[in-house]
Amino acid sequence: MNRLDNKVAIITGAASGFGEGMARRFAEEGAKIVVADLNMEAAERVAAEIGAAAIAVKADVSKRAQFEDMVAAAMEAFGRVDIMINNAGYTHRSGDMLGVDEETFDRITDINMKQIYHSAICVVPIMEGQGGGVIITTASTAGLRPRPGLTWYNASKGWAITATKSMAVELAPKNIRVNCLCPVAGATGMLSLFMGEDTPEKRAQFTASVPLGRLSTPLDIANAALYLASDEAAFITGVALEVDGGRCI
Repeated sequence: MNRLDNKVAIITGAASGFGEGMARRFAEEGAKIVVADLNMEAAERVAAEIGAAAIAVKADVSKRAQFEDMVAAAMEAFGRVDIMINNAGYTHRSGDMLGVDEETFDRITDINMKQIYHSAICVVPIMEGQGGGVIITTASTAGLRPRPGLTWYNASKGWAITATKSMAVELAPKNIRVNCLCPVAGATGMLSLFMGEDTPEKRAQFTASVPLGRLSTPLDIANAALYLASDEAAFITGVALEVDGGRCI
């Protein structure tokens, strides 16, 4: 235990799903947590349940000013930022790529792509001054094995994977490790959008594509993120870790 003792982690989209799983798991291992989310009520619930080691911050990660405020809150509360988790995500509903309106497309790129840019601008100077740090992005199997119906979402996650690898090379001399997770779909709030509709038949179809025979859980993703954030992964950077029950084989 205590694999993240005295570490400070900012986790976006941390009020539910994978982000909440990471926040709780990281706190169990000794980290101080910034629970960042658009849903402030839910973020406050998660932070309160974690206890004194967590604060809640409302943040739209597509907005630079709000990202800066989030990082400033972390510094004010805890004095440092060791781990930046870009977990907030957005998708269009599965369907014809020509049916996705421009507003939805822009929101996908703002959340899934621009968030990573904002995080780099805001936390890399802090991490460099501290002597190092870790940046982890929740990408997706969709960025590795795209499937029809989610074209623009797939593309945003492919971008996230490439950005991760390029950042890893450029930031390695600063002792900043950059990795991403590629989960298969899990039972989170976005599942119905990925499937087009949430029915027992659709769930069975999705599950059948996973060799280990189930969808992912927040704990699956949290444990993978914990490893990448910990000193156990000190020599690992630039990876897109598949947490997918064999889906991408």
